[in-house]
Amino acid sequence: MSRPFRFGVNLLSPAPADEWRAKCRRAEELGYDVILVPDHLGMPAPFPALVAAAAATRRPRLGTFVLNAGFWNPALLAREVATTDALTGGRLELGLGTGYVRSEHETAGLPWGSPRERVDHLRHTVEELARLLGSEELPHSQLRSSGETPMPRPVQQPRVPLLIGAGGDRMLRLTAEHADIAAFTGARSVPGGAMVPVTAEEFGERVALYGKLAAGREEPAELNLLIQLVAVTDDPGAAVQEWLPFAPQLTEEQVLELPVVLVGGLEEVVGRARALRERYGITYLTIMEAHMEAFAPVMAALRGE
Repeated sequence: MSRPFRFGVNLLSPAPADEWRAKCRRAEELGYDVILVPDHLGMPAPFPALVAAAAATRRPRLGTFVLNAGFWNPALLAREVATTDALTGGRLELGLGTGYVRSEHETAGLPWGSPRERVDHLRHTVEELARLLGSEELPHSQLRSSGETPMPRPVQQPRVPLLIGAGGDRMLRLTAEHADIAAFTGARSVPGGAMVPVTAEEFGERVALYGKLAAGREEPAELNLLIQLVAVTDDPGAAVQEWLPFAPQLTEEQVLELPVVLVGGLEEVVGRARALRERYGITYLTIMEAHMEAFAPVMAALRGE
């Protein structure tokens, strides 16, 4: 039996306190289940932004989408996770990825590393977080006697839900082993740090590989997809024109068929969202901030399915 749909909105734009709170309240009013914040330089700092979102709302869960593991030391990240989970009343969902923008690492004075090194660091981060924040940790008194500094404990037990954003083979394996939520970008990186969308066929291959790697799990993970473009319109061709330069190898018709594009009349867009669940098992859709209002009637039509 399929999971019910769940919907998140990724808030990208920094804002003063009143504007940020109003934006979060609007997301809640529209019915979004999760308020998300990315981890890019020039965008809001994830953890304080989520704490502020929690203070402005009651119902939505709050997530990082996704943290760039290369920015974080695991022990310091464990402290941030536990504190944020406590300050949000146990509403945190932790999203992690390798990072894909080299220039951000250079600006921050942090090593970039090869793809293998970045995946290795993410694996180390995931395993250390499990050790530091897991329910089987030694009591603080024993930790102190062993010389290890105790960590704050998150509210949620046995752990804060973990989302991993993945696409490559090694990342999909890591996701299958550890993540409660498997997040697909529907894109792949190319030299220079850009991301280009993958076709429906390529996307299906990635999801199928994940399914094979996760076949031995006791509980299936929730599958997430980041939607790049939403438009409820009678003129789909016009709606995708400004997006065509991001996929120069594809025709307008091919762009309209991409899994990360939901464009068309309301019934058509609702049907495409249902097809993502039927064809790939995707039940958790993340929408970009710019499309938060446009997606609201689609979300309303799918609510409870």
